[in-house]
Amino acid sequence: MMRRRVFLGGLGCVSLLWPGSVAAQDGRTYHLGTLTPITPITETSPGGKILIRTLGERGFSLGRNLTLEARGAAGDVAKLPALVAELRSRSVDAIVIIGYPTAMAAKAAGVPTVAASGVGDPVETRLIESLAHPGGNITGISDVAATLSAKRLTLLKEMSPKLSKVAMLWNKDDLGMTMRYQASAKAAQALGLTVQALGVREPDDFDEAFAVMNGDLPDGILMVADALTILNRKRVFEFAAVRKLPAIYENADLARDGGLMSYGPDVSESFERAASLVARIFNGANPGDLPFEQPTRYPLVLNLKTAKAAGLEIPPTLLALADEVIE
Repeated sequence: MMRRRVFLGGLGCVSLLWPGSVAAQDGRTYHLGTLTPITPITETSPGGKILIRTLGERGFSLGRNLTLEARGAAGDVAKLPALVAELRSRSVDAIVIIGYPTAMAAKAAGVPTVAASGVGDPVETRLIESLAHPGGNITGISDVAATLSAKRLTLLKEMSPKLSKVAMLWNKDDLGMTMRYQASAKAAQALGLTVQALGVREPDDFDEAFAVMNGDLPDGILMVADALTILNRKRVFEFAAVRKLPAIYENADLARDGGLMSYGPDVSESFERAASLVARIFNGANPGDLPFEQPTRYPLVLNLKTAKAAGLEIPPTLLALADEVIE
């Protein structure tokens, strides 16, 4: 695997680096919870390792003055409110979450919360009052859906210059992801592309989506990432490969796992900055007073192995833009 690093334009503020403070030295033990719609963020998971390392740099260390309670809903978002209640009963001082449904469950429970990723536009969904002053009990990391959508579609068109119709898969039961789809559809129309809208609500709906595409084959696929689509990602990968369709995904793990290409926020940066926000909450800050931040690094990941298996050729111009190429 070949890696290259590119720092893209600053789309948001840079996190303040908060060293270990008096609060971290006061003999108290701080309790951190994590919650996702799928797999728990544990101390040994990639995101969990980043959280623990970054919090350690700020004076909060497992086994000394920090505990971790990790929960995951295994794809069943109906379990999220109960899992939040369970974390609250464990007296967590803050929760790091992924996903809009998770954020809504945490908001309803009133627990100090930091969203690491996947919440969509938190203002448009009325999760918070404003990016600068969220209010309530939630802060975190968000993205610029319109800007990212236009970039993803531009990259997809770079991959396939004849692209004129793009299928979009998203979970239409997730308001955050529905709004991200809408931003993507608007960006596609601005680029002169036709959108094949394929909203899904449950695993069986993917069969119907594939049937629609088989009957009216698109030129490419954009998949909006949430618990439902991620859990069914292999089916999307396989369909795209069999039909020799270029497809772009929203995070690097999907490309590393077999998707053709991805463009989205750097997960490592997002978790580092989420940990910094948690440290500020531990030190007494109100999450509603901590501005939502936007990522500054957006890696483009290409999977050459997937391209070769599907008989697709990645243009040299696109390869030159890649931050990571999987061979």
